[in-house]
Amino acid sequence: MNALMEVSPEVERALRDHRPVVALETTLVTHGFAPPSNVDIALRMCEVVRENGAVPAIIGIVRGKAHIGLNDAELKALADNSAARKVSNRDLAIALGQCATGGTTVAATAILAHRAGIQVFATGGIGGVHRGHPEDVSADLVTLAATPIVVVCAGAKSILDLPKTLEYLETHGVPVVGYGTDEFPAFYSRRSGLRVDARADNPADVARMVAARDALDLHAAVLVCAPCPELDELPFEEAETAIAQAVAEAEVASIGGKALTPFLLARLVELTGGQSQRANEALLRHNASVAAHIARMLAGSSR
Repeated sequence: MNALMEVSPEVERALRDHRPVVALETTLVTHGFAPPSNVDIALRMCEVVRENGAVPAIIGIVRGKAHIGLNDAELKALADNSAARKVSNRDLAIALGQCATGGTTVAATAILAHRAGIQVFATGGIGGVHRGHPEDVSADLVTLAATPIVVVCAGAKSILDLPKTLEYLETHGVPVVGYGTDEFPAFYSRRSGLRVDARADNPADVARMVAARDALDLHAAVLVCAPCPELDELPFEEAETAIAQAVAEAEVASIGGKALTPFLLARLVELTGGQSQRANEALLRHNASVAAHIARMLAGSSR
């Protein structure tokens, strides 16, 4: 294993024994949810992964080392660290070289999980192409095109330009698979009016796609998009109204770059009376469950 990576004993044993492991990111802890919800949702995702027969591996950067499988105490220390950085793929070498501490984004988590030998990663929503700023493309998309892992999400964050995000994924060879749906989820909302490339109704369907990708030595992720649970979703029209207002406010305040997504997500919580956060928490738990089932199928097929 790379000297800059530290794998927890539990995760190391699981990987050695070819047992299912699910990677989890940490920007939702450092830059996503406010305390104490940030730690609570991360721990709940771990519980869901375990309840569904897999081992959780929370990934983060601690004092210049990439940790694959943070324990509860390490996770809480990361959450309490006000100086924790937001670490994407570009930032990995910088953060590790400067002995920094930070939460890993979808991009950084996918890279580190793949390096550690983890096949499946569960997150909320991936980054994408920003509305009104097609030049602003998330590193998540670039990484998905070059990292052969399974990423379970609820689509792209609905604050983004979803059609352009799908176009980017298509151009760069990333298969977008609807889990139990023919439609690309809009993060908080189950529907977007946009089609996925293929539908998978169970873990075996996903496993066959992964096996075909690997047999052909293709290097893109398989993006598995699971809709937010129906009882918890924020209806599409309501979400779009709130997003339009939040985006307009960001433009007036000249908020952009790394500050834009946190601002928009926090503003949506306010504009929807907390419903967007409830949907976010529900889809994170659901994605952890779906990822665990897929990891179990992949682990079984590799034996």
